[in-house]
Amino acid sequence: MRAIRCLTLLLTLCAPAAFAEGLYQVEVLLVRQNDVPAVTSQFAPEDWSAGAPRLAKDAERPPVLADEATRLEATPSYTVLLHKAWQQQVGSEPSRIAVGAGEEQFGHFPIEGNLSLADGRFIAVEANFWVNQLDGNGSVLRSEQFSQTNSNMKRGELTFLDGGHLALLLKVAPVGARKIPVMDPETMEQ
Repeated sequence: MRAIRCLTLLLTLCAPAAFAEGLYQVEVLLVRQNDVPAVTSQFAPEDWSAGAPRLAKDAERPPVLADEATRLEATPSYTVLLHKAWQQQVGSEPSRIAVGAGEEQFGHFPIEGNLSLADGRFIAVEANFWVNQLDGNGSVLRSEQFSQTNSNMKRGELTFLDGGHLALLLKVAPVGARKIPVMDPETMEQ
């Protein structure tokens, strides 16, 4: 009988970690802030993906932040460099994915990076992206780097990570989560 109580207690302690992993909708907008002078960094490393698997085509989803991207593009202050959305398993252990945009040349993309997500009380994010200028042979001539971490991002909220001349708008929401209804402003005034 005592063994059953110990086993029950052990299962109770381990169960939350086992069920913490879930499917999330991830959407990123990498933008250049045109009012801030660009800072070139060291070239993007050869292992820019940091060993992470590349984003699979079947995991990509249509972006839902199209209005935000349109508004950013409409101002001369911002240039949208990358806009992608996908579904990814996220749990208590960091889950990393590599993202590339543009034509790949000798292992590098014009825009490449990796994003690590972990779910706990908040979403923990580690983002590393490079904007590369490639020559005709596919060699990296120059890179701009964005590197930021945030360990208190709320699920389903659009978060702005400022990296100087490069910034990232990021939204991570559980798939199938109930959407909060938006109140009509006219109804709220009455």
